[in-house]
Amino acid sequence: MTQSGRRTGRRSLRRRLLIGLGMGWAVIVCVLMVALWYSGQDRIRDVNDTHLEYEARLIAQQIDQEVELRLAALQQLAATMAPRAVPDAASLQARLRNESGLLTLFDGLIVTDAEGRVQAAWPRSSGRRGTDVSDRLSFRFQQQVGRPHVSEPFTEQPGGTPWILFSVPLADAWGHFAGMVGGLISVENGSLFAKLRRIRLGRQGFAVVMTASGKVLTHPRQDHLLAPAASVVPSAWRELVLDGWQGTLTGALPSGKTALQSYRQIWTPGWIVGVFLPADQAFAPLRTFLNQLWLAGGLTILLMLPMLAWLIHLLLRPLRRLTRQIEAVRHGHRDYLDVPDASHEIVQLIEAFNRMVDTSLEARQRLLNRQAFLDAVLDSSPVGMFVYDMQGELLYVSPALTEMTGHSLVDYQADSMHSHIHPDDRQRVLDYWLASRLSEHDFQCQYRYVTARGESIWMDVHASLVRLETGKALGFVGTMKDITEHRENEALQRWEAEHDPLTGLLNRRGFERRMEEALADWLKGAVPAALIAFDLDHFKPINDEGGHALGDRMLSLIARTLAARIRRSDFAARYGGDEFAILLPGCGVEQARRTAEALRKAVGALSVTHEGRSYRVSLSLGVTALAPGDETIGQVMQRADDASYRAKAAGRDRVEVEAAPAG
Repeated sequence: MTQSGRRTGRRSLRRRLLIGLGMGWAVIVCVLMVALWYSGQDRIRDVNDTHLEYEARLIAQQIDQEVELRLAALQQLAATMAPRAVPDAASLQARLRNESGLLTLFDGLIVTDAEGRVQAAWPRSSGRRGTDVSDRLSFRFQQQVGRPHVSEPFTEQPGGTPWILFSVPLADAWGHFAGMVGGLISVENGSLFAKLRRIRLGRQGFAVVMTASGKVLTHPRQDHLLAPAASVVPSAWRELVLDGWQGTLTGALPSGKTALQSYRQIWTPGWIVGVFLPADQAFAPLRTFLNQLWLAGGLTILLMLPMLAWLIHLLLRPLRRLTRQIEAVRHGHRDYLDVPDASHEIVQLIEAFNRMVDTSLEARQRLLNRQAFLDAVLDSSPVGMFVYDMQGELLYVSPALTEMTGHSLVDYQADSMHSHIHPDDRQRVLDYWLASRLSEHDFQCQYRYVTARGESIWMDVHASLVRLETGKALGFVGTMKDITEHRENEALQRWEAEHDPLTGLLNRRGFERRMEEALADWLKGAVPAALIAFDLDHFKPINDEGGHALGDRMLSLIARTLAARIRRSDFAARYGGDEFAILLPGCGVEQARRTAEALRKAVGALSVTHEGRSYRVSLSLGVTALAPGDETIGQVMQRADDASYRAKAAGRDRVEVEAAPAG
C-alpha cells in the first residue's frame, strides 16, 4: 500500500469512526427521547385516568343526588294526597298550583288517575290535562310495580320537545293503585341537564350522560341530544358500558379522535356518565417538553463532534505507530513488532495470530462439549421436541415426545407425523405447515393428535426455522405440548360464562348472543325465528314463606320442564330472577304460541311443598317473531315483553301474541 493509500485509509477509518460515534450518540439521544415519551405518556395517562375517574364519580354522585332529591320531592307531594282517594281534577289543579315551588326542580308536573288520564298539569299552559298516558312505560311501571321510576326520553308529539318523566305512584285508602304523580324535565332546556352541559375539562374535555338503552341525554353539542351511544362511545366498549361496566380506557372516539375516557354508572335513574379528555390536550405539556429536549439534544450533538474528532485522533495514534513497524518488518528492517508503550488491546492484537491455531482447537473441543450437553438436555426435557430438514424429512424426536404419543422416530419415519393428526384437523394443519415451509416463517398451531393408544389429545405445536449465520435455512426445530386439560378447562369456562348455575339454562349473555345470531340469519336469508318471554306469577310467596331454597327448587323444576318440552335446536334462558325466555329458530308465531300454551299447562301442574303447604306458580307468556323492520334484538324482546305484560294485566296464566308493527 502506498503512503497516500494508507493516509486515505486512515482518513476513511477516522471518518467512519466519527460518523459512527456521532450516529451512536444520536441514537442514544433518540432512544432516551422515545423512552421518555412513552414513560411520560404512561405517567400522564395514569394521572389523567385518576383525575377522570374522580370527575366521573363526582358527576355521577351529583346526578344521583339530584335525581333522588326530585324523586323525594314527588314522594312528599304524593304523600299529601294519601291515604284518601285522589280528589277531583279541580282540587288536583289547585294542589299543583300551590306546589309551584317544585318547578325549581321540574319543568312541569302532572297527576294521573288509575286509568292513565292526566287529571291535572302545571303549568296550566302545557296542554297536558286530559291526555291519556296509559300506554306509556312509566305508567305501566307504576301500575304494576309501584315504586319511583325515571323514564326513557320521549316526545309528546312528533318533532316536539324531548322530556324525561320522574314518577311515583298514588294509592287510595286501601293501598290500591290510584294514579301517579310525575315531574317532567326538558332534555334540551331542563336545569338538571343544563348544568351538566356546562361541565368542561380544560379546553376540549367534556362530560356526557346517556341512558342504559343508549340514548345521549346531555352533550356539549346540541345536535347530539338523544343520538345513539354510537355517536359517543367507542364500538369496542359500547356494549360493556351499556351493560354496567365502569372504569377508564383510552381509545378512538366515533369521530376518530383519540381520547382518555372514564365511565361511571348512575344507578338510581339507570344512566351512565362518560368523561372525555382528548389525547392531544392530555399530552400537550409532554409534547412541548420533548420538543425542547430535542433542541437541546441536537445542539449537544453538534458541540460533541469536535471533541469526538480529537478523541478519535488520540485513539488511532498507536495504530499509526504499529503500521510503521509493520512496514519496517515487511522491508526487513525489523524481525518482530515492538510496541512497549502500546495499549493492552494493541498487544493482544500482536499476540492474536500466535494463539489462533490453539484457539481454533479449543473452539472445536468446546463445540463437541456443547453438543454433548445439548443432547443431554434434549433427552431429559419434559417437552416433546422434533427436528425437520427443509425437505420435510424428520431427523429427530425426543424421548418425551415418544412417551407422549407412543410413536418412536422409526415409526414416524415409516409413517409421517402428519398421519397421526386427527382427520378433522389434518388438512388445516398441512396447509399451515406448507405455508411455513414456503415462507420460511415459524409454524404454530393447536390441533388434535391421535396417540398410539388410540386416544385423541390436544397438542400445542411450535416450530422455528434454524438458519446459519450466512442466512441459509437448515430446517425446523419444534416443540409439542399436551394441552388437553387446558382446552377442557377453557371449554368449561366458556359454558359457565353463558349459563345460569342454578338451572343450567342460558343466562342473559348467552341468550342475547343466540338472539343476535338469529337476527343475523333473518337479515341475511330471512330465516324465521320466534321468541317467548315470560315471568312467574305468584312466585314471591314461595321465596317469602318457604325461603330461597324452596324458590330455587321451583326454578329448577321449571327449568327441567322447559328443557323437556322444547326442541334440541331451541334455546331456553333464565333471563334474570324469575324471568325466562325461549328462542325457537325456524318457527313461526303459531307454532310458538302452541309451544307457549303447552309450557303454561306443564308449569301450572308443578308444585313444591313446605311445612304441609303446597305452592304453585303460573306463567304470563308473551309470543312474537322476527319480522321485517327488526334491526336490533331489543325491538324483538320489547314486543315479547309487551305481550307478557298484557297477559299479566289480563289476569295472568295466559298466552298473548304480539305481532310486529306493519311496514
